[in-house]
Amino acid sequence: MAAFRFAVAVPFVFLLLASVSTLTSASTATVAARTDVTPLQKVLQLLEGMAAKGKQEKHEEEVEFAKFQEWCDGTREGTTKSINEAASQIEQLTADIAKAEADAEELAGEIADLEKSIAQAEGELEKATQVRDKEHGDYVATHADFSESVDAIERAISVLKSREADVPQSLIQVRDAPGIPQEAKIAIESFLAQGAGEASQVAPEANAYEFQSGGVVGMLEKLRHKFQDQRLALEKEEMNAKANFEMLAQKLTDNIKEDKKRAADKTATKAQRVEDAAIAKGDLKATEATKAEDEKKLADTLAACHAKSEEYEKNQVVRHGEIEAIAKAMEILRSDDVSGAADKHLPALVQLTHASMRKALVQLRGKESPEESMCRERLTSFLQGRARDLNSRFLSLAAEHASADPFGKVKKMIKDLIVKLMEQANSEADHKAYCDTELATNKQTRNDKQAEVEELAANIEKHESESAQLAQQVSELSDAVAELRREQAEATALRKTEKATNEQTIAEAKAAQAAVERATKVLKDFYGKASEASFVQGGAGLEQEMQAASHAPYKGMQSESGGIVGFLEVILSDFARLETETSSAEDDAASSYQKFMDESNEDIAVKETEMDHKEHKKQDTDAETLTLKKQLQLTQEELDAALAYYDKLKPDCVDNNLSYEDRVHMREEEIQSLKEALDILNQQDLA
Repeated sequence: MAAFRFAVAVPFVFLLLASVSTLTSASTATVAARTDVTPLQKVLQLLEGMAAKGKQEKHEEEVEFAKFQEWCDGTREGTTKSINEAASQIEQLTADIAKAEADAEELAGEIADLEKSIAQAEGELEKATQVRDKEHGDYVATHADFSESVDAIERAISVLKSREADVPQSLIQVRDAPGIPQEAKIAIESFLAQGAGEASQVAPEANAYEFQSGGVVGMLEKLRHKFQDQRLALEKEEMNAKANFEMLAQKLTDNIKEDKKRAADKTATKAQRVEDAAIAKGDLKATEATKAEDEKKLADTLAACHAKSEEYEKNQVVRHGEIEAIAKAMEILRSDDVSGAADKHLPALVQLTHASMRKALVQLRGKESPEESMCRERLTSFLQGRARDLNSRFLSLAAEHASADPFGKVKKMIKDLIVKLMEQANSEADHKAYCDTELATNKQTRNDKQAEVEELAANIEKHESESAQLAQQVSELSDAVAELRREQAEATALRKTEKATNEQTIAEAKAAQAAVERATKVLKDFYGKASEASFVQGGAGLEQEMQAASHAPYKGMQSESGGIVGFLEVILSDFARLETETSSAEDDAASSYQKFMDESNEDIAVKETEMDHKEHKKQDTDAETLTLKKQLQLTQEELDAALAYYDKLKPDCVDNNLSYEDRVHMREEEIQSLKEALDILNQQDLA
């Protein structure tokens, strides 16, 4: 750097010396055309102007580059943030698309399984319905046959007991009725044949008729009870088959309905997930395009900022070297080697007039001429007036010395004041450049840190709000899970009570059926044994039966027993229906309870999963809030440090009374006034 300064300063000094030589030659050749300043002073003035201009331009370039650097930093930070956010968003969108497509594919498989289950259940229901319709048709036909047989037997018994003439016709109907055993048909045929042989004879006596028909009536009574028992058993089988079919059909129908509802819900969810994937793909494409634009913008900005920074650094090095070269040249020109020789020799070349010779003679005598006195008064009056106008202590000092000191000494003092004021101007320009740079940098730092503090505070408030909201949601989910568990406990308690009641009812119904069946069996066994004495067995003839009936033993209350047995059979069917209905109700209640428990368990699992997710999210949010608070503390400390540094800069760099421009203007006025005073002295020299 020192070699650079010397290389710049030495040629510049020679150039200035050449200018001084030229100006000196011109002033020597033509005395009448002499200016009011010496050539060396003119060169120094030019150098001072160049130094001030160089410092001003250097300062302006620093300010402009600070603004440009601020723009670069802001653009880089904002674009980088946008790129990072876009990258995060792309990652999230990619995950969302994969999740949505996976969900849609999984839902498609589940929908296919449900449709297969629905088709299978509908097929089973159709087959069960067909089987049930066939069973019911068979039941109706068989029940009709049993009912016809019972009706025919009852009519035959009634005719036999009333001794009506249409006995043969009634017996023929009984014989032809379906389900009549072969031995009963043989007995009826024998009875009808015997009755036909005696038709032409005299009507038998009453006892004889009773003897002949008693065995047939007993046989018919036994057949009637048998058919009634078979019909009751058929009715019970039909009732059980109907109840089983209705339970199966209801279960299949419920399953079909539930599967269709689930399939519809999953179809809608699948469509929504497909739509979500399509929307996410569109957002992904737009985000990728935006990210590419931001990356290009960032690359262009970094390249432009780097090029501008290199250019600025090179310019600053050149400007700094230029200012130092000018300062070095001025230092050389103000040295005794140059300035002393110029004061000694250069003015003598132009002071050859008669007035100058007379002035020198007067000064040798120590006296002033009237012209010099008038010049001194004029100079003093001018300096005092400008001192009052500008409130300048330099002009006041110059006026004081101008009224007392010799002109030569006054001129040297004025020149020194001009140099001092220009040096002050240069020094203040340097200080102003330093202050502007520091204030601009500090202001940018304060603004950036204040913005960061506000942003961090807003983010902390946002995260705390999210944490509070998540805590509220977790609490609500916990309450909902507790409520579901309470409802499950209540449903379980009710189910236990209901199940115990139903099981007790079923057990009692079964016990009652068993008891009724035993009572019916006791009665049937008794009256069956009582009537066996007169019943035709195997190949026994009707004649033997009639001979046995002539003794007419007591066979019990056969007619009343039929009504009792019928009532018992009705009671038995009632208990059987109670058992079937209670079993069906128990199965329905158990199915409903299990369905409720499954749905509530699923709901609890979903809520607990969501609650766990929200708790983890709340923990992450709280951790991020803690990190943000630490960042806020550090940023606040940096902001406080920047504010403290600004307070330190304010006494030296912030204008309180006069602005920098006003001070520069006043200093220029002072310099101009001193130059005008110097002109007055120079004019006196010329005079």
